[in-house]
Amino acid sequence: MQAINQSGIPSAGTARGPAAVRTSGKNGAMRILVAEDEAKARRYLAEGLQEHGFSVALAEDGDEAMALVRSQVFDAVVLDVMLPGSDGWTIIQAMRAHAIRTPVLFLTALDGVEDRVRGFELGANDYLVKPFAFAELVARLRNLFRQAEFAQESAILNVGDLVIDQLNQRVSRGGRPLWLAPKEYALLLLLARHRGRVMSRALIAEGVWGIHFDTQTNLVDVAVRRLRSKLDEPFPARPMLRTVRGAGYMLDVDAD
Repeated sequence: MQAINQSGIPSAGTARGPAAVRTSGKNGAMRILVAEDEAKARRYLAEGLQEHGFSVALAEDGDEAMALVRSQVFDAVVLDVMLPGSDGWTIIQAMRAHAIRTPVLFLTALDGVEDRVRGFELGANDYLVKPFAFAELVARLRNLFRQAEFAQESAILNVGDLVIDQLNQRVSRGGRPLWLAPKEYALLLLLARHRGRVMSRALIAEGVWGIHFDTQTNLVDVAVRRLRSKLDEPFPARPMLRTVRGAGYMLDVDAD
């Protein structure tokens, strides 16, 4: 793929097959949500990203995009500004307000300095103007992925008095070590990386065990109870691991 015009469609090239379907990340592929209302542009973006090894989910309007970012975990979101329903500005505001920290790359024909500034001020991680070179889009996405990996793997993660040393896989609260089983650690790390966000049982099952959630099993609830017994019950401070009835679980220093 070469240069892309303002509609997001390659300026030259042969026609391609049917649009890509929504997929889940496989074999460690970076999971990208593409929110683009023009069908041809959406198809070319999906197919081009898949050719470069990404796993792609598609949204054709802002409301669908918002529903997907709330119900699934992505490594990045490629977001147009001028979408039907909720526009891109509204979507990123809602994401950040709900503690959804997924990196966002705006891909839009809006090329004014004021538009770029507004995007970054609302919480965007990158901004690419149409027309664009597809290789640059791929490079920018991979850069976002590297930044996220570096932050996750090298940094000490703090949530209140909870400290997670991700390099050595050590956890302490209030200076007291916590001895966690591997799945308990994976569950805590998932919740901590998305602190303040309600994580559904389906998201937890996929993120910790790599499986689709079966409503007939209490696997997630049992793991949460075990983690809570080590994370919250031994400490007099307000519990951090909160159950949001009918929605899932959330880790938050201000949880009730």
